[in-house]
Amino acid sequence: MRPIRSTLALALAAASLSLALGAPPASATDAPAVTAEEARLDRAAPQEILRRSGFDALTPEFTAALGHARTFPQAERTVARYGAQLWRRAVDRAQGRGPAGGDISRDDDRPLYWSRLALTRELRSWRPGFGVTEEGRARLLDRLERSSRGQDTLHFPAGKGVKRILLTGFDPFTLDRDTRISNPSGATALALDGTWLRTADGSLARVETAVFPVRWQDFADGTVERTLAPHLPELDLFTTVSQGRPGRFDIERTNGAWRGGFPDNENLSRTETVPVADPATQPQWTSTTLPYGVITAAATGRFPVYDNTSVTELPAGADSPVVRPDGPTPGSAARAGGGGNYLSNEIAYRATLLRDRLGLKDLPGGHVHTPVLQFGAGNTDPATGTVTDPEFVRNRLDIIAQVRAIVAVAAGASGPGTRP
Repeated sequence: MRPIRSTLALALAAASLSLALGAPPASATDAPAVTAEEARLDRAAPQEILRRSGFDALTPEFTAALGHARTFPQAERTVARYGAQLWRRAVDRAQGRGPAGGDISRDDDRPLYWSRLALTRELRSWRPGFGVTEEGRARLLDRLERSSRGQDTLHFPAGKGVKRILLTGFDPFTLDRDTRISNPSGATALALDGTWLRTADGSLARVETAVFPVRWQDFADGTVERTLAPHLPELDLFTTVSQGRPGRFDIERTNGAWRGGFPDNENLSRTETVPVADPATQPQWTSTTLPYGVITAAATGRFPVYDNTSVTELPAGADSPVVRPDGPTPGSAARAGGGGNYLSNEIAYRATLLRDRLGLKDLPGGHVHTPVLQFGAGNTDPATGTVTDPEFVRNRLDIIAQVRAIVAVAAGASGPGTRP
């Protein structure tokens, strides 16, 4: 393991924690309206997914438990407990433990997503007799979000002889286009959390995972740094994962400091430089340290895997963006990394920038884009299609298996661009 700048990591974690936790509420406020994400819950597909997975039973249990809370600390404990139970139930279901709860395939990430929204919607409208301030409700929502995403249960074994790998995934997105959508990166996170794998060099590795929201504001509020900072110094490898292009995997070589404005799951848009702490020292570009040469040369599954070196930049002194197939030129401003300028690029940028700021530049880490998860032929129209089909399940299972294989290859190699 690497005896590296743990003090800075702990300081960042402590600062994040102090921002996240405030004083308990003292007075009541009117509960805000539901969010754009939560409003989608009432559509047919989310309700069917919850019913056919058994996750529809969680909301009334949570509501009853909240109703028994007589103080803010009791409510906070209830929220944290149910959030953690939701994450564990989703992981157990994905990994074949316990009852399936319905006929939706176990590898499905959507029950976790829609159930979390059902709980946050309930919490947002909850009006206890002891009163909750706006700040207090935000604190409870934060606890529910973090605990139901695996962000506060990243625990790696101590000692030598075991490699430690952290992998992140995302919620489904573009749900106004098709509310049935699943995200294979989130499904992969559920399938791999807490698992052991044998790497390409024969080492044993422990994988811990977390899932992140598709919301610009959460990223601006530091959710990535707060989750990753305490753990990067103890890792042997990390990879952020998201859904990318149809029919292919991409190992993204370069990440850009630019938000391109595509609407998030709250239907909000941001076009700006990626907001981070200490912007005066913020680079326009960060780079992967994953062994992309070894990964792309390995036989990891049925989808081709590419070393993607393309970016879009504003060249120094220019005012029009230019696509550079071989990476950025000196002095240029980012307009898109290899992974674009949405939140997949941003999580890669933030994670690798944090790696560099912690002095961990030899730590292998970067971003993997999976193929788009596609429904089967004849089931592509959301107006007439079903929420699942055999080809859809097969595609997701194949993507999960190939991500696992890519991680095993990467963890068994060393150095950026290392080739066999």
